[in-house]
Amino acid sequence: MKIIKSISEMQAFSCEARSTGETIGFVPTMGYLHEGHMSLAREAKAKNAKSVLSIFVNPTQFGPSEDFAAYPRDMDGDLEKCEKARVDAVFVPDAGEMYPDGFSTHVDVAGVTDVMEGIRRPGHFRGVATVVLKLFNAVMPDRAYFGQKDYQQTVVIRRMTRDLNLDMEVVVMPTVRDPDGLAMSSRNAYLSGPERAAAPVIYKALSEAGKLYNTGERSAGVIAAKVREVIGGEPMVNIEYAEVSDAETLAPLRQIQTGAVLAVAARIGKTRLIDNILL
Repeated sequence: MKIIKSISEMQAFSCEARSTGETIGFVPTMGYLHEGHMSLAREAKAKNAKSVLSIFVNPTQFGPSEDFAAYPRDMDGDLEKCEKARVDAVFVPDAGEMYPDGFSTHVDVAGVTDVMEGIRRPGHFRGVATVVLKLFNAVMPDRAYFGQKDYQQTVVIRRMTRDLNLDMEVVVMPTVRDPDGLAMSSRNAYLSGPERAAAPVIYKALSEAGKLYNTGERSAGVIAAKVREVIGGEPMVNIEYAEVSDAETLAPLRQIQTGAVLAVAARIGKTRLIDNILL
């Protein structure tokens, strides 16, 4: 496994692979890797000649009051997991490499960033789109792998990839969950014991709402109300939003016809978690 720290070395690695006709599968991460990340890494390895995983805690996607400094990090543990998953190269640039002095170019993806997380975290998706495009330009993948848990992010990245004519495929894999249903997230490490015990109510609420849909309910308001009702029964969890949106455009829906996503954000103590299911 090769550890690469510079963009030029990363590009050289990818150019060499491409020159012999090898495909590259890429998993961008902010580290503190868990089974969700590793499932993406294994898929990238299985479907491509070379697999690359990046570890970079991107400062531009954190707001001024968010958890950039406290975001969990474990580089040694992450590299050990990558070695076990037989990742071919791990790209670990520092902030100066990604954002050199005088950096002033940013990527804004309009429309799909104006709802849900885009409202609650101003500037977040500008930082995400900018860093992901830079990572794509460094790694030059044939396929990039993302988890469904960050659903809005996957929509943003797919839109950016399409709009900017990037010659690659964005692959979205199912959310990986703990046995009690909680979506795996690096931020789960922030939860205290009692908070962790309360957290599965988020997926329970999504599941109950999904049952309504599966038995014929098509009112977005009724389905979102079921999420709020279930989460409201757990005093440790405070819901921020439960929204039913078009799966492609993320436009809010009143009636569900085809291709909808039910997305939730909630706070448990100081920890903010998101989750979703497709309807």
